[in-house]
Order: sequence, then structure tokens, then C-alpha cells
Amino acid sequence: MKKMRIRWTLALLLAVAWALAAAAQGKDSFTPMALDAGFGRMDISEPAVPPEQIIKQFAAKESEFGRALNHYTYRRVVRVQEIGDDNKVTGEYYQVDDVIFDSAGKRTEKTVYAPESSLHQVMMSPSDFQDIQHGYNFALAAEDIAQYDVKYVGRQKVDEIDTYVFDVSPKIIEKKHRYFSGRVWVDAEDFEIVVTNGRMVPDDTRKGNEDLHAPFMTWRQQVDGDNWFPVYSKGEGILHFAGGKGYMGQDVHLRQTIKYTDYKQFGATMKITYEGQDVAPPKQ
Repeated sequence: MKKMRIRWTLALLLAVAWALAAAAQGKDSFTPMALDAGFGRMDISEPAVPPEQIIKQFAAKESEFGRALNHYTYRRVVRVQEIGDDNKVTGEYYQVDDVIFDSAGKRTEKTVYAPESSLHQVMMSPSDFQDIQHGYNFALAAEDIAQYDVKYVGRQKVDEIDTYVFDVSPKIIEKKHRYFSGRVWVDAEDFEIVVTNGRMVPDDTRKGNEDLHAPFMTWRQQVDGDNWFPVYSKGEGILHFAGGKGYMGQDVHLRQTIKYTDYKQFGATMKITYEGQDVAPPKQ
């Protein structure tokens, strides 16, 4: 997003901090734990299954997630708001899109509602739209995982779900590519990401050309009894941008939400003809 070139800092980003507990000695030794401000206590002991094996399993499941999502239609509602000192909305970007398939079965997006933006301190950039389309529903798939350093953090409950927690960061940042940097919570049974907390990188930090991006947190839910699909993404914070030559910097309070609803599996019907006559497909 630009400020008319800008930079985000998320004031309400989930604080993830932990303190190692001192292990007792002998028979009274206990499982080391850590505190996490978002979801409570974290077990930082080594898992029964080697972390490398967990990573391999959830990367494979994330590949399945990506393929499955590509066969679903859904509605995406994006709202970005500028917030004044009195906590009232002073400007807003709002857009409703249906992610669908055209008559040829090709993935496309149809804008359902898009009033004129009233943002007056910032503006949406091409990388913002790229993140909205692909970044906030980040999947750490097997075909992409070699690009990342993935470090096991511990085990933690997200609501009633047992999860493995990993820190994720790109190994190398290539120009014109977007990467995720942050933390993911992986369902310990289904091996799919259920919460993503971080930001898309890189940022453009050049004065007068800032194009910097919000930390975000995305939640998934099981929408079909099998796949964990994104349902909600949120970020709120203070944007700090330097301004151009001769101009002082400025802070802008921004709030952003993305909602994903109405998931429906896309199905194609098959019609077989022979010498101009319809033929029923063979029974399975």
C-alpha cells in the first residue's frame, strides 16, 4: 500500500513472545513450557515426531489445500479503513468480489460491489491487490517450501485444536516476488495451516516511494468437512511513512479486514455425443 506512499506497523498484531522455563532436575523434571500472549501456554519440548517429518507432511497437505481451493468458488469482501484520533472512520476502500469460473472453466474474479474509495491519506498499490488475491490465504506448499526457512517452535492449542507451531521466513528475496514471513499454526491431526500470522515481503522503503505492507492474521476453518479454507483476515495498526524531500513524515491509523464466504465446489458436467446423438457416460 502506498501513501500516496506508506508503511504499516500493526499495533494490534498478535504478540508472540515466549520465555523458556527452567527445567527441574532428576525425577521431578517437567516438560518445558512457554507463554504466548495470543493462544496461551506453549509446549516447547521436542515433538514425538521429528519436525522435519511434520514439515514434510503439512507441506504435502498444503499442496492439496491449494489444489482444492482452485476448484472452489467463493466471495471475498475487502475493507480498508483510515481511522481518526476519535476512533471514527475517516476514509474507506471497500470491494466485494466473487472468485468464480467463466464459461470455459477458467478461474476469474467478478466485482459485485465497489463504491468509490474515500481513502485520502493512502492508496492501494498493485502489490496490495496481489497480496489480497494470493498472500493472505498463504499456503506453504511442498513445491514452495524450499524457498523458506521453517523452524519448529512448539505445540499449542488454538481454541480446542492441537497445533504444531512454526516460524517461517524466506531464504532469499527475489525481485518482483512476494513472500510470507511470520508464524503458522498447523493442525496436529489434519496437518493443514489453521492460523497464519505475519506479513508479506519485501517492502519498498525508499523515501517518497514507500510501498510497505501490513502484518496480518488469517484464520481458516473446515468448510467442507475436509479442507481448511481461509475465512477471515485482520490487521490494524499505525502506518509510518517518511514523505518526500522537504516533507515531514506522517502517521496514519489503518484497519483492514478480509472475509471469505460462500464456498462452493465447482463442478463441470460432461456431455458425450456420437454421430450427433447424446450418449450417456458409462456407469462407474
